[in-house]
Amino acid sequence: MNPQNPPFWSLPADRVLQELHSSAQGLSVRDANQRLIKYGANSFKQQRKSSAIRLLLNQFKSPIVLILMFAAALSIFLNDRTDALIILAIVLISGLLGFWQERGATDVVEKLLALVQVKATVLRQGETREIPHEDVVPGDVVVLAAGDSIPGDCLVLESKDLSVNEATLTGETYPADKMSGVLSEAAGLSERTNTLYMGTHVISGSAKAVVVNTGKQTEFGKVSERLKLRSPETEFERGLSKFGYFLMEVTLILVVLIFVANVYLKRPVLESFMFSLALAVGLTPQLLPAIVSVNLARGAKQMAKKQVIVKRLAAIENFGSMNVFCTDKTGTLTEGEVKIHAAIDAEGKDSNRVLFYAYLNAASESGYANPIDVVIRQHQTFDISSYQKLDEVPYDFHRKLLSILFANENTQLIITKGALKNVLNACATVEIAPNRIIDINSDRQKLLQQAEDLGSKGFRILGVAYRVFDKASFSKVDETDMTFLGYLALFDPPKVGIADTLKELEDLGVTPKMITGDSRAVAISIIRQIGLPETDVLTGSQLRQLSDEALMHRVQTTNVFAEVEPNQKERIIIALKKAGNVVGYMGDGINDASALHAADVSISVESAVDVAKEAADIVLMQKDLNVLINGVKEGRVTFANTLKYVFMATSANFGNMFSMAGISLVIPFLPLLPSQILLTNLLTDFPEMTIATDRVDRELVSKPRRMDIKFIRNFMVVFGLLSSVFDYLTFGALLLLLHAQPEQFRTGWFMESTISASMVVLVVRTRQSIWHSKPGKYLFWATLLTVSVALIIPFTPLAGLLGFRALPLHFVLVLGAIVALYVIAAEAAKHVFYQRVKF
Repeated sequence: MNPQNPPFWSLPADRVLQELHSSAQGLSVRDANQRLIKYGANSFKQQRKSSAIRLLLNQFKSPIVLILMFAAALSIFLNDRTDALIILAIVLISGLLGFWQERGATDVVEKLLALVQVKATVLRQGETREIPHEDVVPGDVVVLAAGDSIPGDCLVLESKDLSVNEATLTGETYPADKMSGVLSEAAGLSERTNTLYMGTHVISGSAKAVVVNTGKQTEFGKVSERLKLRSPETEFERGLSKFGYFLMEVTLILVVLIFVANVYLKRPVLESFMFSLALAVGLTPQLLPAIVSVNLARGAKQMAKKQVIVKRLAAIENFGSMNVFCTDKTGTLTEGEVKIHAAIDAEGKDSNRVLFYAYLNAASESGYANPIDVVIRQHQTFDISSYQKLDEVPYDFHRKLLSILFANENTQLIITKGALKNVLNACATVEIAPNRIIDINSDRQKLLQQAEDLGSKGFRILGVAYRVFDKASFSKVDETDMTFLGYLALFDPPKVGIADTLKELEDLGVTPKMITGDSRAVAISIIRQIGLPETDVLTGSQLRQLSDEALMHRVQTTNVFAEVEPNQKERIIIALKKAGNVVGYMGDGINDASALHAADVSISVESAVDVAKEAADIVLMQKDLNVLINGVKEGRVTFANTLKYVFMATSANFGNMFSMAGISLVIPFLPLLPSQILLTNLLTDFPEMTIATDRVDRELVSKPRRMDIKFIRNFMVVFGLLSSVFDYLTFGALLLLLHAQPEQFRTGWFMESTISASMVVLVVRTRQSIWHSKPGKYLFWATLLTVSVALIIPFTPLAGLLGFRALPLHFVLVLGAIVALYVIAAEAAKHVFYQRVKF
């Protein structure tokens, strides 16, 4: 629209459509495609080209690397070109390797996200079609129903009982009612009752609206641009950040001390400076972001093969750490295929009239697509041609009712069905026989007891009611003074083998908890049918009476929550988190959105409503706990492999660089030239880049594990010191036993440090003996290749260029013996360490 015009909420709908060159029939396909090119994708994300450039530049954003590149450029200016060019080449190769790995990870994620796209229903030339949210353009006319996400800032063209949750934008807890109309230009964000905003979702009702703004031009887009909104860090991400800062602190202190000491010893300032910086590069786990990204992306790819789609990579670690899993019963504990057991009148007798009224209601609904309505329509068909639908108040999760107004001959009826207690609350009378109606208060306890008896047998109960009505339209306020007609008893059998599945989940250290809106009797019946031990059941009414502190203690011992309201689900999740659990929640409905946002791991299914899929970190392609279990195992494999790199970076690599810093203060020459340090660092990084493909021991998958910085610090001290002991043994052998010259010393030290750092990877990757736990083939061959390169380089023409010299055979044999002793010692230390330090 023309920015000089008044704001769209202050204009008539016809004027807005005219300004957008659209109509109530929507856009043509050709016009929509042209607008997509003009306005771009309906997204806040950067375009792929700029993202790739940014990803490449990120490989060189470390201050230490930038200073090192500046120093190398200064060396070229001062005519010391050879070493400087070698340094720049190694830094560039290292950066390109990191970019290649992370770019591959990004490609994997984009392909996976395409599998679970949220789609919008739009009108194209008057016909409805579903398209991805990213393809929605200004001028599109969208058709909205309960559970739909709003794909852009829109003006309402027509609506029916439309309520929208705008909490993400306005902070308002209660849904906002929306309708067509013209408002004042001065209307505030929360006062624009004719406007729908991107990032919000429909709670109830239906509507047609024209999209005015998309992407960064929306209100939500402007907020995200200002705040640069990002998802909260997971516990694992926080742990990695702390670990990175800890190593940086150690590195900076060491670098400053080494530089000052070398200058004090009257060594060339520039050479000392570049030596210190090269040490810093060796000490800094600069590959950590790439390793983490690659591990998580590979984990996501493996999980996708098992029907688990990861939308947010960082959630994989929490998935593996999850020790409490909350879910509804429908489709997870039960088959999810609801069947009608019986239609019963108020006296407990089978009633075809109850079934007919339920069918009439279900066959005529046009709002939220409730699967129960599908079941009712398929159970038995009736001729309803004499009934004319006049109006409808769609189902929503607050009323839990669906009401439709019909005209039949000389009578008009509102027919309502829904949750039994809600239906009874809307009733003033009850029909106990044809044409015999009494006050409901005289029969309420009997009606509730009949429902309780049916619920104890595992049946879910719906109520059916009617009201004679004399107007041509109605609203939810007219759902009163109704006459209760009877019940629908629904049956959803437990899944075959679900008891074994839940037992396997518990064996993995994950406690399953059932949160359901069904009655206490139904919940207990399901528990008995699937063979689980009976436990305390906490109902929604009991939950309301508990303080947050009392609930935090109660949720630890309660595994079944019944008659739970949507807002109470979130409270249960928060209480479990406060009690120290990593909580997963699986939901697929509109009423699950707040609980999904609150959980550490939000899980939904491919068939879920838009708002649930958008809130989820992980989407299951099948609503099956066996699929979930496969995902949990793969999450733990990913976490274990990521942690291996941390262990490697804190063992040989750290020990080698620390030792080199110390020996440089004792001997009259630099133990390694800056370019040689960087080459060592590049070669030792090579096997670690294959860690994502490594095998993981079964014990590391058997229970949830969490990032433990104290454990990592202990590991670093023990294995870093062990590495340093053998480093100084190497220095002693080279200087005192073999009487090595500076070039021979550097060559021997390069070979020993590179080979030992590569070999110890095979030791620290497992808690078991290296003979019992075999590494992945890519890790094994990468390690073998690195060892071979380290042995061969001094005997090639590159040796002179890099400052190496070919070593006599007895040098190589002595160094080989030291490496062998180091691997044996590391293996022994590992067994002692894991016996004393638990993780």
